[in-house]
Amino acid sequence: MHFNTTLIHGGMSEDKETGAVSVPIYQTSTYRQNGVGQPKQYEYSRSGNPTRFALEELIKELEGGVQGFAFASGLAATHTIFSLFQSGDHILLGDDVYGGTFRLLHQVFEKNGLRYTLVETNKPETIAAAIETETKAIFLETPTNPLLKITDIAQVAAIAKAHDLLTIVDNTFATPYFQKPLHLGADIVIHSATKYLGGHSDVVAGLAVVKAKAIAKQVGFMQNAIGGVLGPHDSWLIQRSIKTLALRMEAHQSNALKIAHMLAEHPAIATVYYPGLKSHPGHEIARQQMAGFSGMISFELKNEAKVTPFVESLHIFTLAESLGGVESLIEVPAIMTHASIPKDLREKAGIKDGLIRLSVGIEHVDDLLSDLQAALQEAGA
Repeated sequence: MHFNTTLIHGGMSEDKETGAVSVPIYQTSTYRQNGVGQPKQYEYSRSGNPTRFALEELIKELEGGVQGFAFASGLAATHTIFSLFQSGDHILLGDDVYGGTFRLLHQVFEKNGLRYTLVETNKPETIAAAIETETKAIFLETPTNPLLKITDIAQVAAIAKAHDLLTIVDNTFATPYFQKPLHLGADIVIHSATKYLGGHSDVVAGLAVVKAKAIAKQVGFMQNAIGGVLGPHDSWLIQRSIKTLALRMEAHQSNALKIAHMLAEHPAIATVYYPGLKSHPGHEIARQQMAGFSGMISFELKNEAKVTPFVESLHIFTLAESLGGVESLIEVPAIMTHASIPKDLREKAGIKDGLIRLSVGIEHVDDLLSDLQAALQEAGA
């Protein structure tokens, strides 16, 4: 079955009891049992819910794992995965990751004894050099947020396996439509399903998929014990949205590529970060491990003082955090999504105060190009 078809018919795509082509929303907290100590398949909706299970089965199939898990947010998914480790364990963390991921590890888990080291995952030699006796996993994004760095997943996974480490990949920017980390050697995949998988800026959710049954058992225990699960209505929303993922991702990518080329040629722009450009240092690796380049672009103005007037001059691009919706968004990471990372660490990773991030939507590309060009001119960039 082709992937576009699996998006619609994969997992549990219909209700076997009634034949409904949309899985029902089982808005219930508990379930009648057959007798004392004799529950049916479900007993309490934190532990399992039919609507959530349908979504978990779908993302499992899309990513090619053994089990999927749905959470109340991307950070709830990440929290659950980090909870697999013990005090004294050591994690290698990509230096260019979402600020919320850094905050979770730096301000929540580190005080409980989980240590980490920031590494440039797109430079495998930095990974090998940072491995310690207590190192248990490598956590990375590719493409990264917000600098769109590309990491060779297969190469990193090979290093991890040689040292008996887990490889955990945040696949939010690419989605399984463009990239399948488990097929490239990763052990766990995480998504902020709020973004492209939800795709309409109307739901907050997180997903995880694991490749090994032993790890799936641990994650399942943690999911139930911590309790940050996705509700049935939100589970239904994500599953509904995934049905159109192929159409949306192609539109996002098509628009982003045209915008990236325009920005790269504009005299006011200093640098453009988009893996679809041949000038991007990770372009060839991206071509090898991805089926497309998605819809995220970051760039810097030559005149950093013009960042705020430029951003505030836009009309179609909305100034807002988040990404992956059908509408185009713009933000300044150092002030918004990555403000929780100390300035010295941000700048060391290349996240300058003047960096701008675009989430390119699926509006007509001519309108998006005109909006950007007019704002650049109005701001005097």
